[in-house]
Amino acid sequence: MRNRTTAVLLVLAVLAAAGCERSAPRPAPSTTGPSPAPSTTGPSPAPSTTGPRAPADFVDLASVDPGVRTDIRYAGAHNFVGRPVAGYVEPRCLLTRPAAEALHRVQTAALARGRSLKVYDCYRPQRAADDFVAWAKVPGEQRTKAEFYPDEPKDRLFADGYIGAPTAHSRGSTLDLTLVPVPTPEQPAYRPGQPLVACTAPAGRRFADNSVDMGTGFDCFDSRAHTGDPRITGTARQNRQLLKELMTAQGFENYPREWWHYRYVDEPYPKTYFDFPVARSSLR
Repeated sequence: MRNRTTAVLLVLAVLAAAGCERSAPRPAPSTTGPSPAPSTTGPSPAPSTTGPRAPADFVDLASVDPGVRTDIRYAGAHNFVGRPVAGYVEPRCLLTRPAAEALHRVQTAALARGRSLKVYDCYRPQRAADDFVAWAKVPGEQRTKAEFYPDEPKDRLFADGYIGAPTAHSRGSTLDLTLVPVPTPEQPAYRPGQPLVACTAPAGRRFADNSVDMGTGFDCFDSRAHTGDPRITGTARQNRQLLKELMTAQGFENYPREWWHYRYVDEPYPKTYFDFPVARSSLR
């Protein structure tokens, strides 16, 4: 009888233990989405032991110069992939402090010339660059072709230098920007599904960006977006030259294939590619 009682108690203990294991609470789901797969297109993101946070010398540009306008295209639908891009949680311009302070000096000089700066993109997470690569590998996904690459085959975007990974943006001291008039007119809101017009069309026909005329729209994958393209003349050429003059004077270098793309030459992280999200919560 004692042996039978002992056996019963052992069975009950095993069942109780198994029940506890099945009902053990699972870890809370991440509020920032699944971790992206490591990039196979370039250096791995900078390692972090404290979660997806930026180094202490990254800042929100608005805290350094609130007068610079922002139009962070990859946080919304008006961009060449046609949707928000991975890693853009908020439409903010995050930069290393040295780059942000240099841009503040550019803004001061621009205002003296009757112009102001507007940024389209600043720090870009590595996961966003990976998102661009994944998009480029889907040949049938061309919903934005009519605006952003009307004359460029999608399978040539890498070879012709319009998309690349890794990107200097992920190092935190590279940005895309333009000049706007002072006072600055309001920009009509982009409506998903609205008819698209080629980024190479005259300024009065393409998307009504409140930028001065730069000869093409932003993120225009066309040789006419090359900073020195000889087909860009008159006022548009003068505007490109003014932007280059202002940026170069404060230590920025232009990427010749994109009139809007500038890198701060003395960047503090020349070999590090970060992957924290574009969000205020990423800053220390």
